[in-house]
This record gives sequence, structure tokens and C-alpha cells, in this order.
Amino acid sequence: MTGDVTRVSTDFWWGAATASYQVEGAVDEDGRGPSIWDTFAAQPGRIADGSSGAVACDSYHRWSEDLDLLSGLGANAYRFSIAWPRVQPPGHGGVNPRGVAYYDRLVDGLLERGIAPFATLFHWDLPQPLQDAGGWMVRETAERFAEYAAVVADALGDRVAAWGTLNEPFVHMALGYAFGTHAPGETLLLDAFAAGHHQLLGHGLAVQALRASGDVPVMLVNNLTPVRAASASPEDAAAAQVYDAFHNRMFLDTVLRGTYPDELADAAGAVVHDGDLATVAQPLDLLGVNYYNPTLVKAPGADNPLPFELVPIEGYPTTGFGWPVVPDGLTELLVGLRDTYGDALPPVVVTENGCAYPDEPGPNGSVDDADRIAYLESHVDAVGAAREAGVDVRGYLAWSLLDNFEWAEGYTQRFGITRVDFATGERTPKASYAWFRDRIARGW
Repeated sequence: MTGDVTRVSTDFWWGAATASYQVEGAVDEDGRGPSIWDTFAAQPGRIADGSSGAVACDSYHRWSEDLDLLSGLGANAYRFSIAWPRVQPPGHGGVNPRGVAYYDRLVDGLLERGIAPFATLFHWDLPQPLQDAGGWMVRETAERFAEYAAVVADALGDRVAAWGTLNEPFVHMALGYAFGTHAPGETLLLDAFAAGHHQLLGHGLAVQALRASGDVPVMLVNNLTPVRAASASPEDAAAAQVYDAFHNRMFLDTVLRGTYPDELADAAGAVVHDGDLATVAQPLDLLGVNYYNPTLVKAPGADNPLPFELVPIEGYPTTGFGWPVVPDGLTELLVGLRDTYGDALPPVVVTENGCAYPDEPGPNGSVDDADRIAYLESHVDAVGAAREAGVDVRGYLAWSLLDNFEWAEGYTQRFGITRVDFATGERTPKASYAWFRDRIARGW
């Protein structure tokens, strides 16, 4: 089938999000090649519980069941990611038809249920052969990414409602290349800037490829955070500015203004070629915003090789991850984007927002995750406050539809509104699923 070519029109997108390596499993099936996360997870000590995404939620086989969960939620949008190693195992060249067939089934299944497919092209699972050739530290990976975007657009672009190019390029740069806590495990510190720039270059080239293939809306998905100085001292304020430049403005100023922040001029001068920023600054139809918490920053100590130091935010409840729960930070962030970028800011979709708690089934098998309900309710209200302040927010997608493989934490953190028994694959909607279903039904 070709699906509903209207791709589910709506005034506001409500739904949930997942990522390929976190939910699909089937890492050795139907021609999929290895990703950097397969390699990373196989290294002793890299994953908290020694696990991997080899099976994860087994969504590769249980995709129809997962789409029924979305349908039961009343969702009209689902953000998922496409596994590059499943589509192009070597990271270049021809397409693996069995890999594409999975996403054909997924997209058609969404449209049959009246759910808009929001497809992210890269959610951190780089094909291992590209990493062997330098990964995002080399420009060639940006070029391969654009080629990959073109083949996926050719296969799915007649049915996808919106494309996301990259997921959270700052986090991939920082945790994957600067500090080594995520795949590929590099510890380059500030030299990891090149991995961030080449992701941005890949984004711009991919936007060009996607636009050449059709008129599907395109967005970049950033993890953004309000940055606050730990004190009123000039030193702490300066450190906060530098951190904001790396975390937020590196991936906003470039895309929306065509320039790097002044604080990053030296780093940019070493890797940016003539014409790069014009390529990066392709006009966007949407901006994806992932929000979890603000960041508190102070000036670094004498033995810190970085120009900033992060400090805990006190006075708020915390999630199972230890992250502070600060819903008004989401309003602050969204209003701040509008005030900073003005007409250059495209409409916003909150593409991830959620929390991990160690919730367990009760005696009757139900999961009463009251903390997650309180979290979601307060953050949806924060989106409402931003909308009332005039910010053009077009959607809210909860993270996540399912408990899943949580990267370096393995299966020790549960973000889902649906519980997954990782031994059996059984799905059990939590109390938060019922709450979110009712909240979606009310609308704004």
C-alpha cells in the first residue's frame, strides 16, 4: 500500500518517541550490519549492567503490537529512528532491501492507524565501517550521511510526515567523542568539536538531499537546556556562556543564523571550510526540542581541562537518573528560543520529554507510576504556558513509548509509559499511559 498521502494533518502533534537501537533488537537479522553501539556494548565495563541492544524491546518483530499501543494512546504522531546499518550496512553504496522493508511495514502500519510518521535519520547508531574510517571526526561521514538520506527519502518520502536529520548532535559529540561514556568511546575533550561540526555539515547536506527528493518538512532535533551560572561572579557567568555556546548555540546559531558563537571561533577555525556554514544553514520547517533539565555551571578549578564545570542543581525532586525535575525550565527554554531567534525560529515540536523511575508492577501486575504522571503533567502544562506566551509549539512527544535499552545504563533505567518485561518482551501500559491517553483526548 502507499498509505494516506495526507500523512495525518492536525493542528497539534501528540504522541511518543523511540530510537532504533534502543527498541528494535534483531541486530543480526535481514542483512543489518554492525553499528558503533554493537561494538561499544561488547566491550567489558561499557554498559552498566553488561547488556546490549541485541534484543532490546524486540520491536523489529513486535512492531505491530507497538503501533497498537500508540493507537490506543490516541497518538497522532510517532517519532522513531531509522537504523543506518539496517539500510546501508557498510554506510554507503546500495540499499539493503530487507532493511528498508521493515520501515515500509512500520510507516504503512502507522498510516493505517492514522498516526503521522516522524522519522529520524540518525539516532547515534553509526555503521561501524564508517567509524573505522574516522566516524564523525572526518568530513567524509557527512557526505555519506547525505547519500543515506537520499536513499531513505526515495524509499519512504511519499509517506513520511516529517524528517528529522540528527538526534541530539551535542550529546553524541560530548558523550561519544569528548568523554567516551557513549559509543564510539572517544575521549577527545575539546577536540571533539570536529565531530559536532561534521554532524552539522551532514545535517545541511542531508536537508539538501531530502528537499531534492520531495517537499516533506525537515527538522533538526536538539537536546537543549537553560544554562544558569552558579553565582553572580563574572567568572561563573563567563563559564556559563561558554557552556551555553557548546551545548545550545553551537547547534542553533549555525543552523538559524549561519554562524558559530563567538566563544567557539578558535575551535571552528580549525575545522570549518569555506561554504560549510552556508550548507549548514539550510532553512528548516520545524525545530525539534528535547528537554530534560536545566544546567548549572561554574568556573572550572585549576585542574579542570575544560573552560566550565557543571554542578548539581539543588532544591528540586530528582528522577531515577538523578536529574532535577524543573518543568518551568521548559517554558523558559521555549520562550527564550523565541526571544533570541525571533523570525528565524521555525515552529517547534517538543520531540522528547520524559523521566526514568524504578517503577515495578504491583501485586496485580499494574504499574502505578505516579511520579511519572506528575512529571508529564507539569511539563505538558509548561508547554501550554509557552504557547500562551506566543511560542509556536506544534507538538509534544513523550519519551518514551516503551521501557528500552538506555544506552550506557543498559536496562537499569525505565523511561517508558509502557513497561517492558525484558525477559519475555511482554508490554504492560502503566498508569502514565492511561493518564497521557486522557490528556491527549482533552487536547488544548
